[in-house]
Amino acid sequence: MSLEHPAAAVHARTTTGPAAPEGTGPADPAEAAVAEAAVVEATEAKTAVVEAAVVEAAVVEAAVVEAAVVEAFAVALPVGRWSTDPAVVDAHRLDRSGWIPTGRPLGVAFAREVADVQAVLRVAAARRVPVTVRGAGTGLAGGAAAGGGIVLDVAGMDRIRELSVEDGVAVVEPGVITADLDAAARAVGLSYPPDPASAAISTIGGNIATNAGGLHCAKYGVTRESVLGLDVVLADGEVLRTGRRSVKGVAGYDLTSLFVGSEGTLGVVVAATVRLRPLARDPVTLAGFFDTVGAAVDAVTALGAAGVVPAVAELLDARTVRAVDAATGSHLAAHGEVFLLVQTDGPGAAAEADLAEAVLTARARRVRRSTDPAQAEALFAARRAALPALQRLGRVLIEDIAVPRGALARAAARVTEIGAAHGVDIFTMAHAADGNLHPIIVVDPTEPEIPPRAWAAAEEIFALALDLGGTVTGEHGVGVLKRRWLAAELGPRAHDLQHRLRAVFDPAGILNPGRAL
Repeated sequence: MSLEHPAAAVHARTTTGPAAPEGTGPADPAEAAVAEAAVVEATEAKTAVVEAAVVEAAVVEAAVVEAAVVEAFAVALPVGRWSTDPAVVDAHRLDRSGWIPTGRPLGVAFAREVADVQAVLRVAAARRVPVTVRGAGTGLAGGAAAGGGIVLDVAGMDRIRELSVEDGVAVVEPGVITADLDAAARAVGLSYPPDPASAAISTIGGNIATNAGGLHCAKYGVTRESVLGLDVVLADGEVLRTGRRSVKGVAGYDLTSLFVGSEGTLGVVVAATVRLRPLARDPVTLAGFFDTVGAAVDAVTALGAAGVVPAVAELLDARTVRAVDAATGSHLAAHGEVFLLVQTDGPGAAAEADLAEAVLTARARRVRRSTDPAQAEALFAARRAALPALQRLGRVLIEDIAVPRGALARAAARVTEIGAAHGVDIFTMAHAADGNLHPIIVVDPTEPEIPPRAWAAAEEIFALALDLGGTVTGEHGVGVLKRRWLAAELGPRAHDLQHRLRAVFDPAGILNPGRAL
């Protein structure tokens, strides 16, 4: 059997040509040139035919392989839990980041049980198929936007398996909506404090993937502080259980905390044991209205200096306040340019609110105080409406920097300067009590891409966060959009170590490739 490549054989035959009779030669050099050109042309034509055949064969082979992959997932899952329908794929290939990857996933796997996740990952590992894990798709960093491979949708794993008042824990699946867990806990006198602004639509699994924060994280911490243990399906399909259901426990390395915030790159969370807290009693809500962001930030700093630990301290700048008013019909701007929402809770809430009110009144144009739950909810609704209000105005590029609390005023002022310098509209909101700023760049929705001036502004904002001793992401995660800045924040040694750590859990690199690191 010959191992000669077909194209090489054709080339050898056509360039050599028939042997000329002995003792003869071309009668005319011009004729010889024409003959040689004809041979070359014929050779090139035959080579092109062979190359086209090779390409066609490769395309056919790729199609066969793709069909085999699709069939493997279809066979591995129960009927109705795998789809290649283009409309279904389109509905599950993007998240809320605005990032649109090139390419398309082969299909979407809908997990309802742990066994479904195991089956998907075993096929993916065997065939080296990238897997993008998805919950509600509310992520803001591109972590659930898929340009190839397959999408693993775990939103259907949405059961609260257990809610123990005695132990103060709940065991939940990744598709449980954050607000639904909190509502179930409140029904028995407990609460689940982590509450991102998207709590009504985001899932516990997604919150765990990004280590989400929220409005109450200044006092109660981010998601990591509420996760006691996890069930995780690893890249090879095996199930790993981490942590425990006790509040305390220091045996072994803290793998639970490692998985929280790993953005689906180390394994797929299929269950979480989360900590519940006693329902906060008698909350007091304060609405402060200021002339400038600087005055509002100064008030937050003064709260800390006075020993006030607010459950909530949320800031909206003047542009964002006007956008919320326009979107919801509220009248926040009638009271002041900048809105600061503060809430105290717990047994000493009233006394703490007295102190907070005095601090705010010394710096604000107006302060309103309420113990009415309906009024408090209206103010919280205005805060949660901020991002949707901005999305009505155009295409958004959402930043998520965090800085030391003492640097918050400098960061806010510098963000305004950066926007002016680059000619872009930046709207700023903040979890002010913990230094987490969300500068939102809004661009004309008719522009097909985020314009270079917007990216330039974003680059300066990231650099600002690092210069001030902060981070490029406080709660949204790195995803795709912030990867280039992660190395600068971590440094080469830590960055390399994290890559090697990732490879321990996922040697083939199939889990959310291109994200986080």
